[in-house]
Amino acid sequence: MAATSCRLAAVPLGLAPLPRRLPAGAALAVAATGVKYVGIRASRSVAIRAADGTGGETEVPEIVKAAQDAWAKVEDKYAVTAIGVAALVGLWTAIGAIKAIDRLPLLPGVLELVGIGYTGWFTYRNLIFQPDREALVSKIKSTYKEITGSSS
Repeated sequence: MAATSCRLAAVPLGLAPLPRRLPAGAALAVAATGVKYVGIRASRSVAIRAADGTGGETEVPEIVKAAQDAWAKVEDKYAVTAIGVAALVGLWTAIGAIKAIDRLPLLPGVLELVGIGYTGWFTYRNLIFQPDREALVSKIKSTYKEITGSSS
């Protein structure tokens, strides 16, 4: 029964179900692409080999190094982690609310029209003319300084 439930659980996830049982004496080769049958051997051991023939050395991408450096500079890791978790919960809640609103008839179309109208008004009011753009940029910079407390 456990094998059947595992096979059924893998299907909705788009995973290939596991084989029920290996043929007697079959060995497996584990590669980077997955598990495949190598053939029948006299022993019942698992053969593992590297896919590309090189050692376990992998190059860490630059963005990962930058993230590690930034995390090392953080003094209050608990607060940053709590804010990150709260942001994820807030995002999950907002997505749920948007999906609920989207299921209502007529309301998504009205909200889309309101969004298009507000975008047009904001563009006309703040982005078309140069003095308005400069005022918007200075407002954003002053708000940023106010939030971060920086002097630059």
